[in-house]
Amino acid sequence: MPELGELNDTEITEFVLIGFSGKPKTRMGLMSFLILSYLVTTIGNGLIILVFIAEPRLHNPMYFFLCNLSILDICYTTTSVPQAIVNCLVDRPIMSFNMCYLQMYIGLYLGSTECFLLAVMAYDRYVAISTPLRYTMIMNWKVCTALAVVSWVGAFMLSIVPCLANPAHFCGHNEVDQITCELTALMKLVCSDDTVGQLVMYFTGSFTLLVPFSFILFSYLCIIVAILRIHTSGGRWKAFSTCGSHLTVVCIYYGTCISTYLKPQSKVTKEKDKIVSVIYGTVVPLLNPLIYTLRNQEVKGALKRLTGKKLRS
Repeated sequence: MPELGELNDTEITEFVLIGFSGKPKTRMGLMSFLILSYLVTTIGNGLIILVFIAEPRLHNPMYFFLCNLSILDICYTTTSVPQAIVNCLVDRPIMSFNMCYLQMYIGLYLGSTECFLLAVMAYDRYVAISTPLRYTMIMNWKVCTALAVVSWVGAFMLSIVPCLANPAHFCGHNEVDQITCELTALMKLVCSDDTVGQLVMYFTGSFTLLVPFSFILFSYLCIIVAILRIHTSGGRWKAFSTCGSHLTVVCIYYGTCISTYLKPQSKVTKEKDKIVSVIYGTVVPLLNPLIYTLRNQEVKGALKRLTGKKLRS
């Protein structure tokens, strides 16, 4: 795909996002949902980052990765949701070529990073539950930092580099049938032979989606086996409840992404494709702080202590 600032030989300078053109009621309903979800996502994830920084008791590997996830989700939603809200106000919103590609690149990179980060978090939980006595020795800060860096850098190498290495060419059609600049939506406008691009997307998508997802399922299978060894029924139920909620969010995210990027691509965008993009672009970042952190007693206690300090001061 062309680098930012470059125009291809068809001189396309802008894209028209026609995701819900002619459907004002749908756009207004979607806009209300996007505003609410964006506020909850940014406030929830912002609180997690604030508590992690302010509370020394939470300076451990699990919350380090959760803080990474919160930063990622805030950036991910900010990349597309505010622009999508503005786009809902007009029937045929227009984005410049450069801005559309920038949104696509950043969204693709951050989405790929989340795939790897969720796998790292699953490994962290597996080590904590299966070998609790050696947990701090295995998951030391050097290892945690290395895993986080590999997640961020590896996602860049698998998402952005292939796009830059395989430029796409357009034939003058600039109507994107989506509410944001999605990779799959833009690829429908490509008029050149895109066989290589499709193969690259399936290869990188498989490595980015299927490999981490399989690893997460295997990790949680091992975690469940370890949970079954817990003698108290209350402890088992609490652990199963936590794992179940984690797996639900993971399956929603990976399932929607796999159905978008690893299925055969056509030139037509169906209505369900637009709904799926809303789910993995807004619903999952909304659920992450609620499921992973704000249900956690340690975080609740830290929030109360932090609030108490502010009130006393």
